[in-house]
Amino acid sequence: MDLASQASGIGALAEPVRRALYEYVVSQAEPVSREQAATAVGVPVHTAKFHLDKLVDEELLATEFRRLGGRSGPGAGRPSKLYLRGEREFAVSLPDRRYDVVGHILAAAVEQAAAGTPLEDALGDAATAHGRADGVAITRAHVDQLDGVRDALTEHGYEARREEDTVLLANCPFDALAKEHTALVCGLNRDYVQGLAEGMGCTEVEARLEPHDGLCCVRTRRR
Repeated sequence: MDLASQASGIGALAEPVRRALYEYVVSQAEPVSREQAATAVGVPVHTAKFHLDKLVDEELLATEFRRLGGRSGPGAGRPSKLYLRGEREFAVSLPDRRYDVVGHILAAAVEQAAAGTPLEDALGDAATAHGRADGVAITRAHVDQLDGVRDALTEHGYEARREEDTVLLANCPFDALAKEHTALVCGLNRDYVQGLAEGMGCTEVEARLEPHDGLCCVRTRRR
């Protein structure tokens, strides 16, 4: 999800009434009507409707239609519009952090290790596989492979830039973990970047561990 979309969604909660309505809806065990939400927050129904529908537009809330009171059949009235938490997830960090990726890689590696694969091999395999999957998902054509890898890594939070035949990474999406578990996380990072390139079909480039102050430890070079 791009930064503009994420920021717009979270920014919708800056308005106090809207935030109060959101907090009320998501704290309930069942979907709520606009009348229930308006009463809980202490605003007119038309005001609640306006803000609730704005939250639906941003996918922070979702809606469903249901007759209240258990009545059905002729004379039961029209179904009511009810609000509940949306399924979309929001997470904004500047600079970009992607700790969920490390979590998925480690979980996959643990499963492989439990099945008998040596842990070190499992970690490398899982990181490469995750990178390949992300690379395969990139369908944009690229004339120069280094430019393609640079653009893909930028989309994945690395703030990549190219200097001659090398792609440098100004941001590490796994920064806090890399500081505490440097060898482990930097190795996973390299394998992930290599897998990403392979998934894109970029066979002319190679990810290497080349730590430099102020930069991510991985550099991608033309072979």
